Amino acid sequence: MHDETDFTVIESDIPTRSEIEAFSRDHDAPLWFKGIDLSGMDLSRLDLSDALFERCAVNETRFASANLESTRWEGCRGTKAEFRFARLGEAQFCKTDLNNSDWQHARLTSASFQECKLTGATFTGASTLGLSFSESLLVSAALQGMSFCKSTLLNLDFSDADLTDADFRLAVFEGGSLRHARIRGARFDKADLRGVNLQGFTLDDARQFKGAIISESQAAALLSGLGLTVI
Repeated sequence: MHDETDFTVIESDIPTRSEIEAFSRDHDAPLWFKGIDLSGMDLSRLDLSDALFERCAVNETRFASANLESTRWEGCRGTKAEFRFARLGEAQFCKTDLNNSDWQHARLTSASFQECKLTGATFTGASTLGLSFSESLLVSAALQGMSFCKSTLLNLDFSDADLTDADFRLAVFEGGSLRHARIRGARFDKADLRGVNLQGFTLDDARQFKGAIISESQAAALLSGLGLTVI
């Protein structure tokens, strides 16, 4: 639970960009956007650090180059929201729909996504040191070169995602899927893949998983592509 006395609460009329800027400038307390529809607004370059977004709509909203450090997002809808070059250090996203959102070149140091929908999201060029995902959909997401080294990956759906050159060394997959993901150049040294769906990969693809740990049933599925049966 959040204490309203710690925030400047905005929950009635839809504010304009100028009003949001004035609220942020004239109040010491961080902003709490409560059930507000900010869809389609241009909020780029604003300082909204420490703000709380609760049940807000930010569909196609522009947060490009905004300061969103330590913000919290709970139960929001943000299809096609733009976060290019935004500063999002230690931001927390929970149960938020961010399908087809754009995070290119954003700074996401120690940010977290829990139970989020990120289908088709683009993270190309983002700074992701300490970034974490849990129980989230990353279907068809662009995650090239991202590091998941030594991470525990809980129920992450990477189906059809672009994981080119991603780093999964020593990662542990607990559920989730890599079905039909693009993994060229990805590293899986000592990664534990026994809990993840590898459907769609062939024995030719298996070399990309060099050094990883897989189960007997996963090995059998890969060999079935050659007409072999493991007993």
